[in-house]
Amino acid sequence: MSVLYDFRVAIEAKIKADGLDEAKVKGDIGLRTGKLVSLIFPSSPDDPAVVAKLRQAAKDVLNLSL
Repeated sequence: MSVLYDFRVAIEAKIKADGLDEAKVKGDIGLRTGKLVSLIFPSSPDDPAVVAKLRQAAKDVLNLSL
């Protein structure tokens, strides 16, 4: 599995645990990263720039450290 996919799983778990609006949160993260969270798969390549953006977006939007 890719690091990006591990981040996706962690983000989705945080959204569910906090009872947040999944579409709104994923949309916000997607706008910040240029990558739709729902389109990250286990086979997605780990682009270092996208990994860094997704890590920062998760921190900014969800206060989630990845």
